[in-house]
Amino acid sequence: MKIDHLAIWAEDLELLKDFYTKYFDMDCGKMYHNPKKNFSSYFLRSAEGGAAIELMNIPGKDAPASRGDLKGLAHFAISVGSKEKVDSYAERFRADSYTILSAPRITGDGYYECAIADPEGNYVEVVA
Repeated sequence: MKIDHLAIWAEDLELLKDFYTKYFDMDCGKMYHNPKKNFSSYFLRSAEGGAAIELMNIPGKDAPASRGDLKGLAHFAISVGSKEKVDSYAERFRADSYTILSAPRITGDGYYECAIADPEGNYVEVVA
């Protein structure tokens, strides 16, 4: 078994697409649009493989006020391959004024990670 993709409801589809393609060098497929449901989405994939990210939007659909404290998906992690890269990502996010939710550290379960809030507040771990 493997996870094929995870899906994120986006308030601003283009904002999140630009964030994940810029910072994580993900390839973005063509926008899918279903005019009957007024639904649009992008699939983002890493050249290295692994699970894809689907960004979805229906204009006017309410997003939860706080994603981290809700039941359901709490976070997802993107592996960047090394402690040095985790540190570099943390510095870059800080310099670009993104919220660092957890500075680089070794967690109780043995990961070296930092955690950030993406532009819409999703909790993203960047792991070695």
